[in-house]
Amino acid sequence: MSVPKGKLIIIGGAVDMGTNITADEHILQPDYIKFFERGILRRMINESAKQLGSKIEVITTASQIPELVGQEYIKAFNQLEIENVNVIDIRSREDAANKEYLDRIREADIVMFSGGDQLRLSSIFGGTEFLQILKKRYQNEHFIVAGTSAGAAAASTNMIYRGQSNEALVKGEVQITAGLGFIDSVIIDTHFVQRGRIGRLFYAVASNPGILGIGLGEDAGLLITEGCMMEAIGSGLTIVVDGKGMSATNIYDVEMGAPVSIEGLKVHVISIFDKYDLDQHRLIMKKKTKVEEGVYLQMPDRD
Repeated sequence: MSVPKGKLIIIGGAVDMGTNITADEHILQPDYIKFFERGILRRMINESAKQLGSKIEVITTASQIPELVGQEYIKAFNQLEIENVNVIDIRSREDAANKEYLDRIREADIVMFSGGDQLRLSSIFGGTEFLQILKKRYQNEHFIVAGTSAGAAAASTNMIYRGQSNEALVKGEVQITAGLGFIDSVIIDTHFVQRGRIGRLFYAVASNPGILGIGLGEDAGLLITEGCMMEAIGSGLTIVVDGKGMSATNIYDVEMGAPVSIEGLKVHVISIFDKYDLDQHRLIMKKKTKVEEGVYLQMPDRD
C-alpha cells in the first residue's frame, strides 16, 4: 500500500479542557471549555491544510447522546476560533448512504469520530460508500481523520470491542473484530490508564504478536503521519506493547476461561513530543522542559 498523504489523530478519551470533565461521557458546561493553547484539538487544527479556515464534520454515531455530544464539540471548536463546524448524526446504515452526508465528507478538511461504542462504528460504516470515501481521501489527500475514545479504538484494522479489565488475561474475555481500517498492524485501547486496561492490550497482542498494541490514556493522543510515524500529543500517557519478540505464551493451549501466560512482551512508555516509528519499531524520545502554562516546549533530540 502506498504512503497515505492524510493524517490520522487518535485520542484516548478525555481531551484536556483545564478540568477533569470528560467530553465523551458528560454534558459540559460552556464555562469549563478551556483548552490549552497547545492542546490536542489545537494541534489538530494546526495540522490541517486550512488551519483556522478548516471545515470540520463531527460524526456522533458511537454516542448514545449524539445531539448533546455534537453541540459540545461545536462549542469546543468555536472556543478555538473554528466556526465552520457541523455534526453528522448517523444512526443507521441507511443514514450512512445519505447523499448529503456523502457530499459533506467529500468537502470536509477534518472528520472526527466521537466517543461511545466502537461496535456501532464498525457495524454501521463497514463496507459503506461513506467509509470508502474517507479512506480514499485519507490515502490520497491532505485530509485529517480523527477519533476520540471509541472513534480512536475503531480507527485500526483490528479493534477491541469487549473485555472486562479485571478479567482481561483470561482466555476468551477480550473480543476483537474488524475496525474501520485507517491503519494496519496496530490495535488501540482507550481510557487506558484510568480504567486499568493493560491486560486487555497484553491479551490482544499475545493473540496476534504481529500487531503493535497502543494504549492511550485520557488526554493522550497520537498524530500519525505517512501511515507509520506516531507523535505523542496531549498531556496524558501512551503505552506501546510490542509482541514481535514475544518468546512464549500458552494462549493457544489453555481452555476457554483459563488464565493466560505471556513471556517476553516489550513495553514502551511514550509522553508528549516522543515519536514511534512503526516501520522500524523504534522509539524516538525528546528532551522536554516544563513551563508555567502546564505544556511542554520541544527540545533537541537526545544524542
